Amino acid sequence: MNTVKLAEGIYYVGVVDWTVRDFHGYTTPRGVTYNSYLIIDEKVCVIDTVKAPFAAEFIERISQHIDPARIDYVITNHIEPDHSSALSALMERAPQAKVLLTEHGKAGITKYYQKEYDFQIVKEGDVLDLGRNKLHFLPLPMLHWPDSMVSYLDGEQILFSNDAFGQHISTTKRFDDENDINEVLYEAAKYYANILMPYGKLVPGALKKAAQFPIRMIAPSHGVVWRSHISAILSKYEQWATGYATDKIVIAYDSMWGSTEKMARHILEGVTAAGAIGKLYRMSAADRSEVIADILEAKGLLVGSSTLNNGMLPSIGALLVYLKGLRPTKKTGACFGAYGWGGGAQKDMEELLKGAGVAVESGLTLKWAPDSQEKEKCFQFGYDFAMKVLAAK
Repeated sequence: MNTVKLAEGIYYVGVVDWTVRDFHGYTTPRGVTYNSYLIIDEKVCVIDTVKAPFAAEFIERISQHIDPARIDYVITNHIEPDHSSALSALMERAPQAKVLLTEHGKAGITKYYQKEYDFQIVKEGDVLDLGRNKLHFLPLPMLHWPDSMVSYLDGEQILFSNDAFGQHISTTKRFDDENDINEVLYEAAKYYANILMPYGKLVPGALKKAAQFPIRMIAPSHGVVWRSHISAILSKYEQWATGYATDKIVIAYDSMWGSTEKMARHILEGVTAAGAIGKLYRMSAADRSEVIADILEAKGLLVGSSTLNNGMLPSIGALLVYLKGLRPTKKTGACFGAYGWGGGAQKDMEELLKGAGVAVESGLTLKWAPDSQEKEKCFQFGYDFAMKVLAAK
C-alpha cells in the first residue's frame, strides 16, 4: 500500500471510499475519505479510526509501520460511526490500548458497540505525553455532536480536527497543495453548509481555542490535509460563522406543467437586472447538497412550487425541511408559484422558511399559466426582491 508521511513518525492510515454517493442525505459525487493518523513516538497513538467495512485495510496500513499490538492509545475525537466503527477491530489487535475520549464519547461508544475498554476521560486542558510530542485535548461539544473534540500535537504543531475543516472528496493525493485548491475549497464550503452550518454560533469560540496554538498542519477526518492554505480555510470558517454572504440570490423551484418554471425564469431576469448574481435550480433535477452550498454565501433565497393537494411539491418540501434543520443565518427569502383551482403551497413554504430562520418577504402567486402582464409582474418581483436584498447591510 502507498504510505503517506505527515511529519517525523506521523502517518496517514485512513482509507478512501471512492464509490459512496450518499452521506446521511448529503450527496457525495466525489466520494469520501475516512482519515486516521498514526503517531509513533516513545508511546504509540492512533487518532480516530475508520468506517467498519474498511477495518481490514485500516489495520493493514497501521501494520506497514508498526505491530498494532504496540499501540498505547487510541484517541476518539468523535463517536460517529464513520470515525469509530472500526474501533472494535482495532482493539482486538491492541487490547492493552487505552481509549481517550470525552465523557459523552464514552457514553456513546459503550451504547453503540456494547463493549467496555480501558477508557480514559479527557477534559479541556488535559495533556498526553507521548515523548517528543504531547497531545492537548480541546473538547468542542455540539460542534457537531456532544462528544466532539479536537487534539493538538505540539511538537509537530498539527491540529487533528476531526469533522472541522473537512471535505468530502476522494483523491490519491493527501495534501491540499497537491490538489486543485478551488475544488478543495468548494468541497470545504459544501461540507460546512451541509454539516456544520447549524452550529455556526459555536465556531468563533472554537477558532479562538485553536488559535492559542501555532498550527503548521490541519489534519481533518475527511478530505485532504491542510498545510499550504491554512489561513485560507481558517478565514473561510470565520466568514461562514458570521453569516458572510455575497450578492447572490438562489432561486429553487419545481413545477408540474411549466407555469412555475416560467415564473422562475422571469424572476431570474429581474434578479439579474437588479445587479445580483442569480442561481436557478429545479429541485426535481438538482443536487440538494449543492443548492445548500450555494445558499451558504447567498444573501437571498426565492423558493417556488406549484400547488399539489393544497401544498407544495415533495421536492420543495424536502429542500425546506432540510434547510430548517441547517438554520442558515442572515438570509432573506420569499416564495412564489402557480396554482389551478386552489392554492396552498405558498403558506406552507413560508412557514418552513420562517422555521429555518429566514426573514420572509411577501411572495407572488399566479393562477394557471402567467400571461404577458403576469410575466412582467414576475420580472418586477425578482427585481424588487433583489434590490431590497442588495440594499440590506
